[in-house]
Amino acid sequence: MKKFDLRMTPDGDSLSTSQSGVEMLRSPLFNKGTGFSPEERRRFGLEGLLPAGYNDIDTQVARIFKSIFFNQDPVGRNIGLAALQDRNEVLFYKVLAEHLEETMPIVYTPTVGKASMYYSRVFRRARGLFITPQHRGRIEEVLRKAAPFSDVRLMVVTDNESILGIGDQGAGGMAISIGKLALYCVGAGIHPAKTLPISLDVGTNNRDLLADPFYLGWPHERLRGDEYVSLVDEFVAAAKAVFPNIVIQWEDFRKDNALMILDRYRDVVPSFNDDIQGTGAVAAAGVRAASQITGDALGNSRILIYGAGAAGLGIARQLRVLLGGAGLTGDALQRSILVMDSAGVVAADRDRLDEYKRELAWPIEMAAGLRLADGERNDLESVVRAYHPTVLIGASGQGGSFTERVVREMHSHAENPVIMPMSNPTSISEAVPSDLFAWTSGRALVATGSPFDPVQVDGVLRRVGQANNVFVFPGIGLGTIVSGASKITGTMISAAATGLADCLEQSDIDSRCLKPRISRLWNICGAVAVAVAKQAIEDGVSSGLAASDVESAINQQRWKPRYPTIISRP
Repeated sequence: MKKFDLRMTPDGDSLSTSQSGVEMLRSPLFNKGTGFSPEERRRFGLEGLLPAGYNDIDTQVARIFKSIFFNQDPVGRNIGLAALQDRNEVLFYKVLAEHLEETMPIVYTPTVGKASMYYSRVFRRARGLFITPQHRGRIEEVLRKAAPFSDVRLMVVTDNESILGIGDQGAGGMAISIGKLALYCVGAGIHPAKTLPISLDVGTNNRDLLADPFYLGWPHERLRGDEYVSLVDEFVAAAKAVFPNIVIQWEDFRKDNALMILDRYRDVVPSFNDDIQGTGAVAAAGVRAASQITGDALGNSRILIYGAGAAGLGIARQLRVLLGGAGLTGDALQRSILVMDSAGVVAADRDRLDEYKRELAWPIEMAAGLRLADGERNDLESVVRAYHPTVLIGASGQGGSFTERVVREMHSHAENPVIMPMSNPTSISEAVPSDLFAWTSGRALVATGSPFDPVQVDGVLRRVGQANNVFVFPGIGLGTIVSGASKITGTMISAAATGLADCLEQSDIDSRCLKPRISRLWNICGAVAVAVAKQAIEDGVSSGLAASDVESAINQQRWKPRYPTIISRP
Protein backbone atom coordinates (compact mmCIF):
# COMPACT_ATOMS: atom_id res chain seq x y z
CA MET A 1 0.00 0.00 0.00
CA LYS A 2 1.02 3.59 -0.56
CA LYS A 3 1.78 5.03 2.82
CA PHE A 4 2.15 8.59 4.02
CA ASP A 5 2.14 10.32 7.37
CA LEU A 6 -0.96 12.36 8.21
CA ARG A 7 -1.08 14.66 11.22
CA MET A 8 -4.29 16.54 11.99
CA THR A 9 -4.29 19.43 14.47
CA PRO A 10 -6.67 22.34 15.16
CA ASP A 11 -4.09 24.66 13.60
CA GLY A 12 -3.72 22.72 10.37
CA ASP A 13 -2.92 19.36 8.84
CA SER A 14 0.41 18.10 7.62
CA LEU A 15 1.28 15.37 5.14
CA SER A 16 4.73 13.99 4.53
CA THR A 17 5.55 12.47 1.15
CA SER A 18 8.38 11.66 -1.20
CA GLN A 19 6.35 12.84 -4.20
CA SER A 20 7.25 15.86 -6.30
CA GLY A 21 6.72 17.39 -9.72
CA VAL A 22 4.14 15.86 -12.06
CA GLU A 23 3.61 12.94 -9.69
CA MET A 24 2.40 15.32 -6.99
CA LEU A 25 0.04 17.11 -9.39
CA ARG A 26 -1.48 13.76 -10.29
CA SER A 27 -2.09 12.73 -6.66
CA PRO A 28 -5.48 14.16 -5.69
CA LEU A 29 -4.80 14.15 -1.95
CA PHE A 30 -1.60 16.21 -2.35
CA ASN A 31 -2.46 18.36 -5.34
CA LYS A 32 -3.35 21.98 -4.59
CA GLY A 33 -3.33 23.16 -8.21
CA THR A 34 -2.98 26.92 -8.34
CA GLY A 35 -3.06 26.82 -4.53
CA PHE A 36 0.62 25.82 -4.39
CA SER A 37 2.54 28.81 -3.10
CA PRO A 38 5.63 30.08 -5.00
CA GLU A 39 7.83 28.57 -2.29
CA GLU A 40 6.09 25.16 -2.57
CA ARG A 41 6.45 25.26 -6.35
CA ARG A 42 10.22 25.68 -5.99
CA ARG A 43 10.51 23.05 -3.25
CA PHE A 44 8.51 20.36 -5.03
CA GLY A 45 9.73 20.92 -8.58
CA LEU A 46 6.45 22.41 -9.79
CA GLU A 47 7.82 25.55 -11.44
CA GLY A 48 6.66 25.77 -15.02
CA LEU A 49 4.01 23.09 -14.50
CA LEU A 50 1.34 25.58 -13.36
CA PRO A 51 0.16 29.02 -14.51
CA ALA A 52 1.95 31.83 -12.70
CA GLY A 53 -1.12 32.97 -10.76
CA TYR A 54 -1.55 31.87 -7.16
CA ASN A 55 -5.06 31.44 -5.70
CA ASP A 56 -6.02 30.76 -2.12
CA ILE A 57 -8.58 27.99 -1.62
CA ASP A 58 -11.55 30.37 -1.30
CA THR A 59 -10.77 31.89 -4.69
CA GLN A 60 -10.45 28.42 -6.17
CA VAL A 61 -13.82 27.43 -4.70
CA ALA A 62 -15.54 30.44 -6.22
CA ARG A 63 -14.06 29.75 -9.64
CA ILE A 64 -14.64 26.02 -9.79
CA PHE A 65 -18.20 26.24 -8.46
CA LYS A 66 -19.14 28.67 -11.21
CA SER A 67 -17.40 26.51 -13.77
CA ILE A 68 -19.16 23.29 -12.76
CA PHE A 69 -22.60 24.84 -12.30
CA PHE A 70 -22.38 26.62 -15.63
CA ASN A 71 -23.41 23.20 -16.95
CA GLN A 72 -27.20 23.03 -16.57
CA ASP A 73 -27.35 19.23 -16.79
CA PRO A 74 -27.23 17.56 -13.32
CA VAL A 75 -25.33 14.55 -14.69
CA GLY A 76 -22.87 16.92 -16.34
CA ARG A 77 -22.39 18.61 -12.97
CA ASN A 78 -21.82 15.21 -11.38
CA ILE A 79 -19.14 14.46 -13.95
CA GLY A 80 -17.54 17.85 -13.29
CA LEU A 81 -17.44 17.29 -9.54
CA ALA A 82 -16.07 13.78 -10.01
CA ALA A 83 -13.30 15.17 -12.19
CA LEU A 84 -12.48 17.70 -9.47
CA GLN A 85 -12.35 14.93 -6.85
CA ASP A 86 -9.98 12.98 -9.07
CA ARG A 87 -7.48 15.82 -9.33
CA ASN A 88 -7.81 17.80 -6.07
CA GLU A 89 -9.64 16.15 -3.17
CA VAL A 90 -9.30 18.96 -0.66
CA LEU A 91 -10.77 21.47 -3.08
CA PHE A 92 -13.57 19.03 -3.94
CA TYR A 93 -14.61 18.75 -0.30
CA LYS A 94 -14.25 22.49 0.22
CA VAL A 95 -16.65 23.11 -2.69
CA LEU A 96 -19.12 20.65 -1.16
CA ALA A 97 -18.82 22.20 2.30
CA GLU A 98 -19.28 25.76 1.06
CA HIS A 99 -22.18 24.91 -1.30
CA LEU A 100 -23.75 21.86 0.35
CA GLU A 101 -27.37 22.58 -0.53
CA GLU A 102 -26.48 22.95 -4.22
CA THR A 103 -23.97 20.10 -4.49
CA MET A 104 -25.51 17.37 -2.33
CA PRO A 105 -28.29 16.58 -4.86
CA ILE A 106 -25.51 16.19 -7.45
CA VAL A 107 -23.11 13.87 -5.60
CA TYR A 108 -25.98 12.06 -3.85
CA THR A 109 -29.67 11.50 -4.48
CA PRO A 110 -31.25 12.11 -6.92
CA THR A 111 -28.48 12.64 -9.51
CA VAL A 112 -26.19 9.86 -8.32
CA GLY A 113 -28.80 7.36 -9.51
CA LYS A 114 -28.38 8.52 -13.09
CA ALA A 115 -24.61 8.66 -12.63
CA SER A 116 -24.66 4.97 -11.73
CA MET A 117 -26.67 4.21 -14.88
CA TYR A 118 -24.13 6.02 -17.07
CA TYR A 119 -21.06 4.85 -15.13
CA SER A 120 -19.42 2.81 -17.89
CA ARG A 121 -20.24 5.38 -20.57
CA VAL A 122 -18.59 8.31 -18.77
CA PHE A 123 -15.81 6.41 -16.98
CA ARG A 124 -12.60 8.45 -16.70
CA ARG A 125 -10.60 7.33 -13.70
CA ALA A 126 -11.05 4.45 -11.26
CA ARG A 127 -11.82 5.24 -7.63
CA GLY A 128 -12.36 2.65 -4.94
CA LEU A 129 -11.87 -1.11 -5.24
CA PHE A 130 -13.81 -3.63 -7.31
CA ILE A 131 -13.90 -7.16 -5.86
CA THR A 132 -15.03 -9.82 -8.35
CA PRO A 133 -15.33 -13.62 -8.34
CA GLN A 134 -12.01 -13.64 -10.22
CA HIS A 135 -10.37 -12.63 -6.92
CA ARG A 136 -11.73 -15.59 -4.98
CA GLY A 137 -9.06 -17.09 -2.74
CA ARG A 138 -6.88 -13.96 -2.81
CA ILE A 139 -9.13 -11.06 -1.80
CA GLU A 140 -6.87 -10.22 1.13
CA GLU A 141 -3.92 -9.96 -1.26
CA VAL A 142 -5.93 -7.69 -3.56
CA LEU A 143 -6.87 -5.40 -0.67
CA ARG A 144 -3.29 -5.18 0.59
CA LYS A 145 -1.87 -4.36 -2.83
CA ALA A 146 -4.61 -2.17 -4.29
CA ALA A 147 -5.93 -0.15 -1.34
CA PRO A 148 -4.44 3.34 -1.70
CA PHE A 149 -4.05 3.98 2.05
CA SER A 150 -3.04 1.86 5.01
CA ASP A 151 -5.27 3.21 7.79
CA VAL A 152 -8.75 2.88 6.32
CA ARG A 153 -11.43 3.08 9.02
CA LEU A 154 -14.62 3.19 6.99
CA MET A 155 -15.95 1.35 3.92
CA VAL A 156 -19.21 1.74 2.06
CA VAL A 157 -19.80 -1.63 0.40
CA THR A 158 -22.42 -2.41 -2.25
CA ASP A 159 -23.15 -5.34 -4.53
CA ASN A 160 -24.94 -2.92 -6.87
CA GLU A 161 -28.23 -4.83 -7.10
CA SER A 162 -30.79 -2.42 -5.61
CA ILE A 163 -29.49 1.02 -6.46
CA LEU A 164 -31.94 3.60 -5.11
CA GLY A 165 -35.21 2.88 -6.89
CA ILE A 166 -33.67 1.92 -10.23
CA GLY A 167 -32.46 -1.59 -9.47
CA ASP A 168 -29.46 -3.55 -10.72
CA GLN A 169 -26.76 -1.25 -12.13
CA GLY A 170 -23.83 -3.66 -12.06
CA ALA A 171 -20.45 -2.02 -11.61
CA GLY A 172 -22.13 1.39 -11.81
CA GLY A 173 -23.16 1.02 -8.19
CA MET A 174 -19.67 2.21 -7.31
CA ALA A 175 -21.00 5.75 -7.83
CA ILE A 176 -23.24 5.25 -4.78
CA SER A 177 -20.38 4.15 -2.53
CA ILE A 178 -18.27 7.10 -3.67
CA GLY A 179 -21.11 9.57 -3.14
CA LYS A 180 -21.92 8.27 0.34
CA LEU A 181 -18.29 8.50 1.45
CA ALA A 182 -18.06 12.05 0.14
CA LEU A 183 -20.81 12.94 2.60
CA TYR A 184 -19.02 11.11 5.41
CA CYS A 185 -16.03 13.36 4.74
CA VAL A 186 -17.90 16.65 4.44
CA GLY A 187 -20.56 15.92 7.09
CA ALA A 188 -18.86 13.79 9.74
CA GLY A 189 -15.35 15.09 9.08
CA ILE A 190 -13.75 11.73 8.41
CA HIS A 191 -10.50 12.24 6.50
CA PRO A 192 -10.73 10.99 2.88
CA ALA A 193 -7.62 8.83 3.37
CA LYS A 194 -9.50 6.86 6.00
CA THR A 195 -12.34 5.91 3.66
CA LEU A 196 -12.62 3.31 0.90
CA PRO A 197 -15.56 2.66 -1.47
CA ILE A 198 -16.06 -0.99 -2.40
CA SER A 199 -18.06 -2.61 -5.18
CA LEU A 200 -18.65 -6.34 -4.77
CA ASP A 201 -19.05 -6.83 -8.50
CA VAL A 202 -20.61 -10.28 -8.55
CA GLY A 203 -22.21 -9.81 -11.97
CA THR A 204 -25.48 -8.29 -13.13
CA ASN A 205 -28.86 -9.50 -14.31
CA ASN A 206 -29.43 -6.24 -16.15
CA ARG A 207 -29.68 -7.52 -19.73
CA ASP A 208 -29.01 -4.08 -21.22
CA LEU A 209 -25.70 -3.87 -19.39
CA LEU A 210 -24.64 -7.38 -20.36
CA ALA A 211 -25.37 -6.54 -24.01
CA ASP A 212 -23.57 -3.18 -23.85
CA PRO A 213 -20.09 -3.37 -25.45
CA PHE A 214 -18.99 -0.46 -23.24
CA TYR A 215 -20.01 -2.10 -19.96
CA LEU A 216 -17.02 -2.25 -17.60
CA GLY A 217 -18.26 -4.67 -14.95
CA TRP A 218 -17.76 -8.42 -14.56
CA PRO A 219 -19.80 -9.53 -17.60
CA HIS A 220 -21.74 -12.45 -16.12
CA GLU A 221 -25.06 -13.09 -14.47
CA ARG A 222 -25.10 -12.57 -10.72
CA LEU A 223 -23.73 -15.08 -8.30
CA ARG A 224 -26.39 -16.58 -6.08
CA GLY A 225 -26.57 -19.00 -3.18
CA ASP A 226 -23.50 -20.48 -1.53
CA GLU A 227 -21.09 -19.02 -4.11
CA TYR A 228 -22.31 -15.52 -3.30
CA VAL A 229 -22.20 -16.01 0.46
CA SER A 230 -18.72 -17.53 0.41
CA LEU A 231 -17.38 -14.57 -1.58
CA VAL A 232 -18.83 -12.08 0.90
CA ASP A 233 -17.45 -14.21 3.76
CA GLU A 234 -13.99 -14.02 2.25
CA PHE A 235 -14.28 -10.28 1.69
CA VAL A 236 -15.30 -9.58 5.30
CA ALA A 237 -12.46 -11.72 6.64
CA ALA A 238 -9.99 -9.98 4.34
CA ALA A 239 -11.24 -6.50 5.25
CA LYS A 240 -10.81 -7.28 8.96
CA ALA A 241 -7.33 -8.71 8.41
CA VAL A 242 -6.07 -5.77 6.36
CA PHE A 243 -7.92 -3.03 8.27
CA PRO A 244 -8.45 -4.28 11.86
CA ASN A 245 -10.39 -1.18 12.92
CA ILE A 246 -12.74 -1.08 9.95
CA VAL A 247 -16.42 -0.06 10.11
CA ILE A 248 -18.62 -1.16 7.20
CA GLN A 249 -21.78 0.42 5.84
CA TRP A 250 -23.71 -2.04 3.66
CA GLU A 251 -25.47 -0.27 0.82
CA ASP A 252 -28.11 -1.09 -1.82
CA PHE A 253 -28.28 -4.88 -1.47
CA ARG A 254 -31.43 -6.75 -2.50
CA LYS A 255 -33.62 -7.11 0.57
CA ASP A 256 -33.02 -10.84 1.15
CA ASN A 257 -29.25 -10.42 0.85
CA ALA A 258 -29.38 -7.21 2.89
CA LEU A 259 -31.04 -8.98 5.81
CA MET A 260 -28.80 -12.03 5.56
CA ILE A 261 -25.62 -9.92 5.50
CA LEU A 262 -26.78 -7.71 8.36
CA ASP A 263 -27.49 -10.71 10.57
CA ARG A 264 -24.47 -12.76 9.45
CA TYR A 265 -21.80 -10.14 10.15
CA ARG A 266 -23.25 -7.91 12.88
CA ASP A 267 -21.07 -9.65 15.49
CA VAL A 268 -18.11 -10.16 13.16
CA VAL A 269 -17.36 -6.57 12.18
CA PRO A 270 -18.91 -3.24 13.26
CA SER A 271 -21.43 -2.78 10.46
CA PHE A 272 -24.89 -1.53 9.61
CA ASN A 273 -27.20 -1.37 6.63
CA ASP A 274 -28.18 2.17 5.75
CA ASP A 275 -31.21 1.17 3.67
CA ILE A 276 -32.68 -0.71 6.63
CA GLN A 277 -31.35 0.99 9.75
CA GLY A 278 -30.50 4.46 8.47
CA THR A 279 -33.88 4.83 6.78
CA GLY A 280 -35.61 3.59 9.91
CA ALA A 281 -33.79 6.12 12.09
CA VAL A 282 -34.66 9.03 9.79
CA ALA A 283 -38.34 8.03 9.68
CA ALA A 284 -38.54 7.63 13.46
CA ALA A 285 -36.94 11.05 13.93
CA GLY A 286 -39.58 12.53 11.60
CA VAL A 287 -42.45 11.02 13.59
CA ARG A 288 -40.94 12.29 16.83
CA ALA A 289 -40.50 15.75 15.31
CA ALA A 290 -44.17 15.77 14.22
CA SER A 291 -45.20 15.14 17.81
CA GLN A 292 -43.07 18.09 18.92
CA ILE A 293 -44.66 20.35 16.31
CA THR A 294 -48.32 19.41 16.83
CA GLY A 295 -48.27 18.53 20.50
CA ASP A 296 -50.02 15.23 19.73
CA ALA A 297 -48.87 12.39 21.98
CA LEU A 298 -46.72 9.75 20.29
CA GLY A 299 -48.80 7.08 21.96
CA ASN A 300 -51.81 8.16 19.88
CA SER A 301 -50.05 7.59 16.57
CA ARG A 302 -51.46 5.29 13.91
CA ILE A 303 -48.75 4.75 11.33
CA LEU A 304 -49.27 3.23 7.88
CA ILE A 305 -46.07 2.17 6.11
CA TYR A 306 -46.59 1.72 2.37
CA GLY A 307 -43.82 -0.62 1.24
CA ALA A 308 -42.51 -3.74 2.97
CA GLY A 309 -39.02 -4.09 1.55
CA ALA A 310 -35.79 -3.54 3.43
CA ALA A 311 -36.63 0.13 4.06
CA GLY A 312 -40.14 -0.67 5.27
CA LEU A 313 -38.78 -3.26 7.67
CA GLY A 314 -36.19 -0.84 9.04
CA ILE A 315 -38.82 1.87 9.49
CA ALA A 316 -41.17 -0.48 11.34
CA ARG A 317 -38.39 -1.64 13.66
CA GLN A 318 -37.35 1.86 14.66
CA LEU A 319 -40.94 3.03 15.08
CA ARG A 320 -41.57 0.15 17.46
CA VAL A 321 -38.67 1.35 19.59
CA LEU A 322 -39.97 4.94 19.46
CA LEU A 323 -43.56 4.07 20.36
CA GLY A 324 -42.44 1.52 22.92
CA GLY A 325 -40.55 4.34 24.60
CA ALA A 326 -43.82 6.30 24.63
CA GLY A 327 -45.41 3.57 26.72
CA LEU A 328 -47.09 1.34 24.14
CA THR A 329 -46.81 -2.41 24.60
CA GLY A 330 -48.41 -5.62 23.37
CA ASP A 331 -51.44 -5.33 21.09
CA ALA A 332 -51.52 -1.55 21.40
CA LEU A 333 -47.97 -1.30 20.06
CA GLN A 334 -48.65 -3.74 17.24
CA ARG A 335 -51.89 -1.99 16.27
CA SER A 336 -50.11 1.37 16.06
CA ILE A 337 -48.08 0.30 12.97
CA LEU A 338 -49.70 -1.20 9.87
CA VAL A 339 -47.66 -2.24 6.83
CA MET A 340 -48.76 -2.68 3.21
CA ASP A 341 -46.88 -4.12 0.25
CA SER A 342 -47.78 -4.75 -3.38
CA ALA A 343 -50.12 -7.56 -2.31
CA GLY A 344 -51.89 -5.45 0.29
CA VAL A 345 -52.06 -5.45 4.08
CA VAL A 346 -49.29 -7.57 5.58
CA ALA A 347 -51.20 -9.99 7.80
CA ALA A 348 -50.56 -13.47 9.16
CA ASP A 349 -53.27 -15.04 6.97
CA ARG A 350 -51.47 -14.13 3.76
CA ASP A 351 -50.32 -17.01 1.54
CA ARG A 352 -46.61 -17.30 0.75
CA LEU A 353 -45.62 -14.53 3.13
CA ASP A 354 -41.86 -13.89 3.05
CA GLU A 355 -40.17 -14.97 6.26
CA TYR A 356 -38.98 -11.48 7.20
CA LYS A 357 -42.48 -10.08 6.64
CA ARG A 358 -43.83 -12.26 9.45
CA GLU A 359 -42.16 -9.75 11.76
CA LEU A 360 -44.35 -7.04 10.20
CA ALA A 361 -47.60 -9.01 9.95
CA TRP A 362 -50.72 -8.23 11.94
CA PRO A 363 -52.41 -11.23 13.63
CA ILE A 364 -55.43 -12.59 11.76
CA GLU A 365 -57.92 -11.25 14.31
CA MET A 366 -56.42 -7.78 14.29
CA ALA A 367 -56.43 -7.59 10.48
CA ALA A 368 -60.05 -8.80 10.43
CA GLY A 369 -60.93 -5.85 12.67
CA LEU A 370 -60.27 -3.51 9.74
CA ARG A 371 -63.41 -5.00 8.11
CA LEU A 372 -61.88 -4.90 4.65
CA ALA A 373 -63.20 -7.03 1.83
CA ASP A 374 -60.63 -9.17 0.02
CA GLY A 375 -60.40 -6.70 -2.84
CA GLU A 376 -59.89 -3.79 -0.48
CA ARG A 377 -56.88 -5.12 1.38
CA ASN A 378 -54.56 -4.10 -1.46
CA ASP A 379 -56.22 -0.75 -2.12
CA LEU A 380 -54.43 2.06 -0.29
CA GLU A 381 -57.45 4.36 -0.18
CA SER A 382 -59.62 1.61 1.34
CA VAL A 383 -56.98 0.82 3.96
CA VAL A 384 -56.64 4.50 4.87
CA ARG A 385 -60.43 4.74 5.22
CA ALA A 386 -60.49 1.73 7.53
CA TYR A 387 -57.36 2.37 9.60
CA HIS A 388 -57.46 6.19 10.01
CA PRO A 389 -53.67 6.69 10.00
CA THR A 390 -52.18 9.84 11.46
CA VAL A 391 -48.85 9.10 9.72
CA LEU A 392 -48.35 7.81 6.17
CA ILE A 393 -44.83 6.78 5.14
CA GLY A 394 -43.86 5.78 1.60
CA ALA A 395 -41.13 3.22 1.00
CA SER A 396 -42.69 1.60 -2.05
CA GLY A 397 -40.78 2.98 -5.01
CA GLN A 398 -44.18 3.59 -6.64
CA GLY A 399 -44.25 7.15 -7.93
CA GLY A 400 -47.55 9.00 -7.41
CA SER A 401 -49.14 6.28 -5.27
CA PHE A 402 -50.24 8.82 -2.62
CA THR A 403 -53.11 10.10 -4.76
CA GLU A 404 -55.43 12.99 -4.05
CA ARG A 405 -58.20 10.59 -2.97
CA VAL A 406 -55.84 8.81 -0.57
CA VAL A 407 -54.55 12.03 0.97
CA ARG A 408 -57.96 13.67 1.29
CA GLU A 409 -59.30 10.53 2.94
CA MET A 410 -56.43 10.61 5.42
CA HIS A 411 -56.97 14.31 6.15
CA SER A 412 -60.65 13.68 6.89
CA HIS A 413 -59.56 11.71 9.97
CA ALA A 414 -56.31 13.53 10.86
CA GLU A 415 -56.15 17.27 11.41
CA ASN A 416 -52.38 17.37 10.91
CA PRO A 417 -51.58 14.42 8.65
CA VAL A 418 -47.89 13.48 8.71
CA ILE A 419 -46.93 12.35 5.21
CA MET A 420 -43.42 11.21 4.31
CA PRO A 421 -42.99 9.98 0.72
CA MET A 422 -39.45 8.68 1.23
CA SER A 423 -38.82 6.78 -2.01
CA ASN A 424 -36.10 8.28 -4.15
CA PRO A 425 -34.97 9.44 -6.65
CA THR A 426 -37.56 12.15 -7.29
CA SER A 427 -39.19 10.28 -10.17
CA ILE A 428 -40.52 7.57 -7.83
CA SER A 429 -41.59 9.75 -4.91
CA GLU A 430 -45.06 8.67 -3.76
CA ALA A 431 -46.21 12.30 -3.97
CA VAL A 432 -44.89 15.82 -4.46
CA PRO A 433 -45.12 18.35 -1.61
CA SER A 434 -47.10 20.97 -3.53
CA ASP A 435 -49.92 18.47 -4.02
CA LEU A 436 -49.83 17.30 -0.41
CA PHE A 437 -50.17 20.85 0.87
CA ALA A 438 -52.94 21.64 -1.63
CA TRP A 439 -54.97 18.50 -0.78
CA THR A 440 -54.78 19.17 2.99
CA SER A 441 -55.32 22.94 2.99
CA GLY A 442 -51.72 23.35 4.11
CA ARG A 443 -52.18 21.21 7.24
CA ALA A 444 -49.91 18.33 6.21
CA LEU A 445 -46.49 17.93 7.80
CA VAL A 446 -44.29 16.74 4.98
CA ALA A 447 -40.81 15.28 4.59
CA THR A 448 -39.52 13.71 1.38
CA GLY A 449 -36.72 11.32 0.48
CA SER A 450 -35.49 13.52 -2.36
CA PRO A 451 -34.98 17.29 -2.30
CA PHE A 452 -37.89 19.51 -3.33
CA ASP A 453 -38.11 23.29 -3.64
CA PRO A 454 -40.08 25.29 -1.05
CA VAL A 455 -43.81 25.55 -1.67
CA GLN A 456 -46.03 28.64 -1.42
CA VAL A 457 -48.78 27.87 1.11
CA ASP A 458 -51.29 30.59 2.04
CA GLY A 459 -48.84 33.28 1.00
CA VAL A 460 -45.99 31.78 3.03
CA LEU A 461 -43.04 29.91 1.55
CA ARG A 462 -42.87 26.53 3.29
CA ARG A 463 -39.55 24.68 3.35
CA VAL A 464 -39.86 20.97 2.65
CA GLY A 465 -37.84 18.89 5.08
CA GLN A 466 -35.77 16.14 3.51
CA ALA A 467 -36.08 12.71 5.16
CA ASN A 468 -32.58 11.96 4.01
CA ASN A 469 -30.34 9.30 5.49
CA VAL A 470 -27.43 11.73 5.26
CA PHE A 471 -28.66 13.12 8.58
CA VAL A 472 -27.76 9.86 10.35
CA PHE A 473 -25.31 7.58 8.53
CA PRO A 474 -22.24 9.86 8.82
CA GLY A 475 -22.86 10.25 12.55
CA ILE A 476 -23.36 6.51 13.02
CA GLY A 477 -20.02 5.86 11.33
CA LEU A 478 -18.16 8.59 13.22
CA GLY A 479 -19.63 7.64 16.60
CA THR A 480 -18.73 4.00 16.03
CA ILE A 481 -15.15 4.81 15.02
CA VAL A 482 -14.48 7.19 17.90
CA SER A 483 -16.04 4.92 20.52
CA GLY A 484 -14.10 1.92 19.19
CA ALA A 485 -17.33 -0.07 19.28
CA SER A 486 -16.95 -3.79 18.60
CA LYS A 487 -20.42 -3.90 17.05
CA ILE A 488 -23.25 -1.53 16.11
CA THR A 489 -26.20 -2.32 18.34
CA GLY A 490 -29.86 -1.65 17.67
CA THR A 491 -29.89 0.87 20.50
CA MET A 492 -27.03 2.77 18.84
CA ILE A 493 -29.26 3.15 15.75
CA SER A 494 -32.13 4.34 17.96
CA ALA A 495 -29.77 6.82 19.59
CA ALA A 496 -29.00 8.20 16.13
CA ALA A 497 -32.73 8.78 15.56
CA THR A 498 -33.06 10.57 18.89
CA GLY A 499 -29.94 12.62 18.21
CA LEU A 500 -31.37 13.77 14.88
CA ALA A 501 -34.79 14.63 16.33
CA ASP A 502 -33.13 16.70 19.03
CA CYS A 503 -31.45 18.82 16.33
CA LEU A 504 -34.75 20.39 15.31
CA GLU A 505 -34.62 24.14 16.03
CA GLN A 506 -37.46 26.36 17.17
CA SER A 507 -37.59 27.94 13.71
CA ASP A 508 -38.17 24.47 12.23
CA ILE A 509 -40.99 23.81 14.70
CA ASP A 510 -42.57 27.21 14.05
CA SER A 511 -42.52 26.61 10.30
CA ARG A 512 -43.94 23.07 10.71
CA CYS A 513 -40.90 21.48 9.09
CA LEU A 514 -40.01 17.92 10.11
CA LYS A 515 -36.29 18.10 9.32
CA PRO A 516 -33.47 20.56 9.93
CA ARG A 517 -31.72 22.36 7.10
CA ILE A 518 -29.10 20.50 5.09
CA SER A 519 -26.80 23.49 5.62
CA ARG A 520 -26.53 22.42 9.30
CA LEU A 521 -25.21 18.97 8.37
CA TRP A 522 -21.86 19.41 10.15
CA ASN A 523 -23.47 20.15 13.52
CA ILE A 524 -26.14 17.47 13.05
CA CYS A 525 -23.58 14.77 12.24
CA GLY A 526 -21.61 15.77 15.32
CA ALA A 527 -24.69 15.53 17.55
CA VAL A 528 -25.66 12.15 16.11
CA ALA A 529 -22.10 10.86 16.56
CA VAL A 530 -22.10 11.92 20.21
CA ALA A 531 -25.41 10.13 20.81
CA VAL A 532 -24.17 6.97 19.07
CA ALA A 533 -20.83 6.90 20.90
CA LYS A 534 -22.44 7.42 24.30
CA GLN A 535 -24.90 4.63 23.57
CA ALA A 536 -22.01 2.34 22.60
CA ILE A 537 -20.49 3.02 26.01
CA GLU A 538 -23.81 2.34 27.74
CA ASP A 539 -24.21 -0.89 25.77
CA GLY A 540 -20.78 -2.08 26.86
CA VAL A 541 -19.39 -2.41 23.32
CA SER A 542 -17.00 0.56 23.46
CA SER A 543 -13.26 0.11 23.81
CA GLY A 544 -13.00 2.03 27.08
CA LEU A 545 -13.81 5.64 26.14
CA ALA A 546 -15.42 7.51 29.03
CA ALA A 547 -18.78 9.16 28.38
CA SER A 548 -17.39 12.46 29.67
CA ASP A 549 -14.69 12.36 26.97
CA VAL A 550 -16.94 11.62 23.99
CA GLU A 551 -17.45 15.14 22.66
CA SER A 552 -13.78 16.10 22.85
CA ALA A 553 -12.73 12.79 21.28
CA ILE A 554 -15.12 13.34 18.38
CA ASN A 555 -13.99 16.92 17.85
CA GLN A 556 -10.36 15.81 17.76
CA GLN A 557 -11.14 13.25 15.04
CA ARG A 558 -13.04 15.56 12.70
CA TRP A 559 -11.39 16.95 9.58
CA LYS A 560 -12.32 20.04 7.63
CA PRO A 561 -11.10 20.59 4.05
CA ARG A 562 -8.05 22.85 4.11
CA TYR A 563 -4.76 22.55 2.34
CA PRO A 564 -2.19 20.72 4.45
CA THR A 565 1.40 21.62 4.99
CA ILE A 566 3.34 19.18 2.82
CA ILE A 567 6.63 17.93 4.20
CA SER A 568 9.25 16.32 1.98
CA ARG A 569 10.73 13.02 2.98
CA PRO A 570 13.29 10.78 1.26
